[in-house]
Amino acid sequence: MEPFDFDLFVIGAGSGGVRASRLAAATGARVAVAEDRYPGGTCVNAGCIPKKLFVYGAQYARDFAEASGYGWQLSEPRFDWAQLRDNKTREINRLQGIYSQLLEKANVQLLTGRARLEGPHTVMINDTRYSARHILLAPGARPFVPSFPGSEHVDVSDQMFDLDQFPGSILIVGGGYIAVEFAGIFHELGAETHLCFRRDLLLNGFDMDMRHHLQNALRGRGVKLHPERTITRIDKQDDGSLLVTWDDGETASVDRALYATGRLPNTQGMGLEEAGVALDARGAVVVDSNFQTSIPSIFALGDVIDRLQLTPVALAEANALVNYLYGDNKPIVMDYDNIATAVFSQPCVATVGLSEEQARDQYKDIKIFRSSFRTLKSRLGGSEEQTLMKLVVDSHSDRVLGCHMAGPDAGEIIQGFAVALKAGATKKLFDSTVGVHPTSAEEFVTMRG
Repeated sequence: MEPFDFDLFVIGAGSGGVRASRLAAATGARVAVAEDRYPGGTCVNAGCIPKKLFVYGAQYARDFAEASGYGWQLSEPRFDWAQLRDNKTREINRLQGIYSQLLEKANVQLLTGRARLEGPHTVMINDTRYSARHILLAPGARPFVPSFPGSEHVDVSDQMFDLDQFPGSILIVGGGYIAVEFAGIFHELGAETHLCFRRDLLLNGFDMDMRHHLQNALRGRGVKLHPERTITRIDKQDDGSLLVTWDDGETASVDRALYATGRLPNTQGMGLEEAGVALDARGAVVVDSNFQTSIPSIFALGDVIDRLQLTPVALAEANALVNYLYGDNKPIVMDYDNIATAVFSQPCVATVGLSEEQARDQYKDIKIFRSSFRTLKSRLGGSEEQTLMKLVVDSHSDRVLGCHMAGPDAGEIIQGFAVALKAGATKKLFDSTVGVHPTSAEEFVTMRG
């Protein structure tokens, strides 16, 4: 008789948890996964996927505005929030079903409920106790809202996808991915949009040129920016609107307030500390290079370990862990360098490798190549917005250290160049590559100045 109910018990059916579950089951392991909200996790249900659908919806505003330059005579377009929201919901429900089917076909048992650790090999869920040889923690992260007078009146990103009514005005607080993406979405869809952030520039950690470019672009599009400001209180008015008070005493009235001020590892109420699993100051699970926690039988990956909160990173970590546990058992060597990322702001910002500032700190001598231009499409469309592309190169080895872009389709374009950087491509190799004309992407292989 088997000493455990399962070989692997996974807590969290997000991207990393589902990938690990399916791969482990494919090796013959007996696997269960517990999920207390929805299959697919944040990315599928309240993150990447619905957000990108909303971004697509928002982009039509500019497409309609520029269509006349291409001969299309349109009546005044009208946006229907309920239709976008409900169509999004149908697509998310479809994806939830696919995730459930994937687990079922892989012979992974899906358990619904909040799981709690009771020991190195024991999990309690819905008053039922299960034992497992190994336990994997993959519960993701949750939005963080600081405590201040009126914080109970604000929304977090999870709530933005299902609003009953589209707001006429909205305050968004934060300067990272989520804040700038929702600022673009709501502004383009027609809401008066305020974006408030503590620093002087958005997207801390990104290349400085990209940060300046995005900030100027958002301002040029009409987003009301409030840099180096904080909110002291938010009061709900009799008509349901929110009166926002800034630290300088100035006030503004908005219909909704969204706080996108970071995400914390979702470790509360899981019995981790009681079971002896070490957490850091932010509540993230502490793991070694093999994703092993302070308890040898318990592992963790994805947003809950707070390394890089990106879906593809969680998937890669899951691949590596399953190979370690059920494959060659060799120590894991995860490479977190040159991971491409995109901010689906409007305009989009995408990057891979080192920023100019990071490169100057790490290398003795670097060369910078920049190109700023209006896209061909904008010539007839009428937009004056510039696209910015940039390469950071090590002068000694000629290796391209960073590749950055702000403009249409930046995420799609950077993905291809991420392969080149991963392979160690030099600027000479970029220069010798024949571009695809006419495209924006060809600029990366024609920059000489």
